[in-house]
Amino acid sequence: QVQLVESGEGLVQAGGSLRLSCAASGRTFSDLVMGWFRQTAGRQREFVSAISWSGNSTYYAHSLKGRFAISRDNNKNMVYLQMNSLKPEDTAVYYCAADLTYGSRDEGEFTSWGQGTQVTVSS
Repeated sequence: QVQLVESGEGLVQAGGSLRLSCAASGRTFSDLVMGWFRQTAGRQREFVSAISWSGNSTYYAHSLKGRFAISRDNNKNMVYLQMNSLKPEDTAVYYCAADLTYGSRDEGEFTSWGQGTQVTVSS
């Protein structure tokens, strides 16, 4: 079973940057497609980004492309989400997720989840 632990929680002013990290264990990391989702109170979990097994391919929520960047280090079993030009509407709990197949934006397709980390962007 895959275990995922996010870190990088923070409070940042609008326009600032923050990097989230997620450490994975329990399975060969390069077997996993890794993703990030986010959720605000009262709303469904929203797809943010995902990265392929080798890191050569990525995809994003259309509204976030250009501000957010996902990356991974298969030697360290880590995936990252660099968030730039943050806006108050980016405030959410951010979740790391793992899947075996590439291309989904559906949270139901991701089989393993971290506990989430809070990102708060002040105006």
